[in-house]
Amino acid sequence: MQDINELRDIGFFENLSDEDLKKLATIARKRTFSKGEVLFYEKDEARFLTMLSDGILKVYKTDPKNNEIVLHHFTPGSLIAEMAVFEEIPYPASAAFETDGSVIEIDFIKFKEQFMCHPDIAFGFFKSLTQKIKHLENVIALNIVLDSTARLAKYICEHDNGLSMKHTQLAQILHMTPETLSRLFKKFHKLGFIEKDAKGKYTIKDRDALTILFE
Repeated sequence: MQDINELRDIGFFENLSDEDLKKLATIARKRTFSKGEVLFYEKDEARFLTMLSDGILKVYKTDPKNNEIVLHHFTPGSLIAEMAVFEEIPYPASAAFETDGSVIEIDFIKFKEQFMCHPDIAFGFFKSLTQKIKHLENVIALNIVLDSTARLAKYICEHDNGLSMKHTQLAQILHMTPETLSRLFKKFHKLGFIEKDAKGKYTIKDRDALTILFE
């Protein structure tokens, strides 16, 4: 049985009464993972409503050459792959931890019977789904419409952590090789779009010039 105090701290469940939280605790369990461990694989059966409680989780697909295509990074408080659970279909992608972490898993059949009639829960569930759809639209726009130069420019302009990420991680997100990413950083630096300090940290110097590349 899951600790109700931890459930209470999750925004998704913050409006549930103590009685409801106690009921929820009986159908929930917590699982902990080490960095690199897989939460689920593509095509596994989706049976649990899963909430990320600690750590960073990446959701990815693997292409025919066994390269990882990262679709999203999730932070604590996020619902994971709820569409697959709701539609009763296998997971469409795999998920693995990039740090040590933990999840709370809830038996979805019992959850649907006991809690989906609660207005706040239903609203939160479908709000999470719409956020996933918006993110998928961004992924499609970023990786199909734009070339590699525009993808990098758009990402670092729209994500504060873009310039501080490890190049291997950023390359995965932008679906390019680390070598291509390195060449683009050198190009942007040479053109004066970004600058590099004594510690090797990049910052944006000319945002307008970068914006022109993807608008």
